[in-house]
Amino acid sequence: MISPIEKDIVSLLEKGDKKAITLLYEYYADAIYGVILKVISDEDVAQDVLQESFVKIWKNSKKYDASKAKLFTWLYRIAYNTAIDKVRSLKNKTNNEVQIETSSVYRITSNELNQDVLDIQKHLSTLDEKYQIVLNALFFEGMTQQEASEELDIPLGTIKSRLKIGLRELKKIYNPEQIQS
Repeated sequence: MISPIEKDIVSLLEKGDKKAITLLYEYYADAIYGVILKVISDEDVAQDVLQESFVKIWKNSKKYDASKAKLFTWLYRIAYNTAIDKVRSLKNKTNNEVQIETSSVYRITSNELNQDVLDIQKHLSTLDEKYQIVLNALFFEGMTQQEASEELDIPLGTIKSRLKIGLRELKKIYNPEQIQS
């Protein structure tokens, strides 16, 4: 049985009415925060994830389908997935921290640089714009695939496909003799 307040919220979501997000926060923020805290123990990070979750909820509000899931289930999934993504992101950032003492970045000579790939920006500009955007976000702006998906408002599967195709097109430029059909 759906509660009257839930009906009101769903109706407001369908209309894109900003009152919906206020009501969602009022009635569900504590429960969603509890879900997030089960995944992330740091309360400051959990607060950030709560905010990110509500942004995602609002951006995707027109996609909610009451016939597929109860409102709380839908909210729960968004919050839980956002928390998991944050944990992965934090783990990746921790694992990818540069260790200056062991880094060879400062010891590279110009002879060691592959002169053939220094013009990658030029070759990147020969690709379709949709591939350029994804490759720029992932390689030159340092985004994860998930972050690029959210920032560019492109589904994650599409990001992965465009990455694969874009890299394949660049490979044709840099290694034309190695291309297999």
